Amino acid sequence: QVHLVESGGGLVQAGDSLRLSCAASGLIFRDYDMGWFRQAPGKGREFVAAINWNGASARYTNSVQGRFIISRDNAENTVDLEMNRLKPEDTAVYYCAAAFTRHTSVPPTIADPYEYWGQGTQVTSSS
Repeated sequence: QVHLVESGGGLVQAGDSLRLSCAASGLIFRDYDMGWFRQAPGKGREFVAAINWNGASARYTNSVQGRFIISRDNAENTVDLEMNRLKPEDTAVYYCAAAFTRHTSVPPTIADPYEYWGQGTQVTSSS
């Protein structure tokens, strides 16, 4: 069984920071690109950030560029999302996801290639 388990969500004030973490098991972690997606109430799933299999390439959606940082530790089978200067519009359930890689340079920024998903963790930024 493949398990992706997110943690670190919570309720914060606008302008604060949170660090989300996703722990993966049941897969060869270095064979997967990892991504973070989010879904706000009444809205569709939105790409947030992704990092390729060896951490050499990262991609971000425009709304979080410069505020969020994605990282991974292949020795610990974890991927993190550091979220800074949070805004109310960042409020959503955040999901980590894994996409099997052919070891290309960039990770996917769309949902379809991601075959495994975590259960999500709630992030609420209030003003």
